[in-house]
Amino acid sequence: MTREEPLRYRLITGVDDAQFCARISDLLAQGYRLHGSPAITFNGANVIAAQAVILPDPEAPSHPTQPRPTAE
Repeated sequence: MTREEPLRYRLITGVDDAQFCARISDLLAQGYRLHGSPAITFNGANVIAAQAVILPDPEAPSHPTQPRPTAE
């Protein structure tokens, strides 16, 4: 990976405010997708949020094939 290539996985953390939401929104506009649920905690002064985002591989199928259930 070169410095020009975007990271495929990022964990964004920060105070849960409008700036944090804007950071996530900007990444979504760049093609990242949410990965999992957000996490929040309280550090004694602020609510801290964390959200993982992934950049899909452009060469991967958009909908991976799911294995078919086997008959028993």
